[in-house]
Amino acid sequence: MLSKMPLAVIDLGTNTVRLLVAQPDGRGGYRSLFADQEITRLGQGLLPDRALQPEPIRRTLRVLRRFREEAEARGVVRTLAVGTSALREATNRDTFLARARDEAGVEVSVVSGDEEAQLTLLGVRAALADAPGRFLMMDIGGGSTELLDADGTAILAMVSTGLGVVKLTETYLPTDPPTEAELAAARQAIASRLTRVLAEELRGYSPRNPFVGTAGTVTTLAAIDLRLDPYDPDRVTGHEITRDLVAALLRELISLPLADRRKISGLEPARADVIVAGALICLTVMDLLGFARLLVSDGGLREGILLDLIQRLPISPGPADSRVAPGQET
Repeated sequence: MLSKMPLAVIDLGTNTVRLLVAQPDGRGGYRSLFADQEITRLGQGLLPDRALQPEPIRRTLRVLRRFREEAEARGVVRTLAVGTSALREATNRDTFLARARDEAGVEVSVVSGDEEAQLTLLGVRAALADAPGRFLMMDIGGGSTELLDADGTAILAMVSTGLGVVKLTETYLPTDPPTEAELAAARQAIASRLTRVLAEELRGYSPRNPFVGTAGTVTTLAAIDLRLDPYDPDRVTGHEITRDLVAALLRELISLPLADRRKISGLEPARADVIVAGALICLTVMDLLGFARLLVSDGGLREGILLDLIQRLPISPGPADSRVAPGQET
């Protein structure tokens, strides 16, 4: 029966492609069978012409093909791949989607910013089962940073800033390590954009409510703080990082050339060139919004895509003792 067979979802981001293969438990949750991710940087060189470049396309198609093969080897009957910021913006999106279908065997659906936010919230809620009903969530991506004020599953307000780690690095931080002038220009760009959109779109949030972060930047900052090698999503989820810790990590990161940043425990080497931009966004957001602490969730868009897919399948209840919490490994 389809509702009990393995499923696969692929989160095709501007910076990272993430795969999750899981078996629905018949009660709206799932048992994780296999997970993988690879940084392909699909959005590299997207600006100023908003065209996906040949080499990032080749890298991404290669990973999509490999992920499809990984899923099929595990008996997957349905794969859902979702594209986000880079594909929303790219002028040659249709060409990429056709190549993904023809060369990698993967049909990719491009979701809107609102749909992405709703799916990400679903994944975060599942990962942080004890999180309070009302919180502000931050999702720092390769192409944009989203902030949303959530109460339960309802999104009260959302801001999509256009500030992503790939875009910010390519536009403002070309030197290794970044110069003080480059860092100042990047900070000013982040603060200017955030000040404008927060005043217009997030007026109702309260810094007294919890602040939750998801996606690669904040999970990496947590992994560095925990000195995780290898990465452990269970230890990252629920870990709290402070504003002062982010500031200290940023000082460390900008003091090191790229080759030395790649050696930091907990920092994925392929992310070392964009983590400065990510930490800078994180710190500036915390300062402007008045948050001293950030609760980290490894669960996010990928897990939300899967949970949404499961909710739309015809589910047949299983034995009462067969339930496995969303995302729980065997």
